Amino acid sequence: MRRIYIAGPMTGLPEYNYPAFHAEAARLRALGYIVENPAENPKQPSWFMYMRQALRQMLTCDAIALLPGWANSKGALLERYVGQMVGLQILRAGQIVTEEQDVCPA
Repeated sequence: MRRIYIAGPMTGLPEYNYPAFHAEAARLRALGYIVENPAENPKQPSWFMYMRQALRQMLTCDAIALLPGWANSKGALLERYVGQMVGLQILRAGQIVTEEQDVCPA
């Protein structure tokens, strides 16, 4: 079973975009993935601490699922960059329809 991390925009969005993160996590779990969802993490005192926590979490994964709007997010851009540098598969979340499917990279 593959472990996948969800990345996307949070800062400045209503409810920090948590509903989109939670919906995608539920969808991916229903497909059989082990999902690391940063929206489920404990509160942190600053953006920097959130990112440190998120990057540690992401590095336990095989792939990153990018939510819509990821390219406008400083954090998601950082997660995508680090993920690429360490060889994680980078995918657009909406294109993942089965656990084993090969999807076009983001």
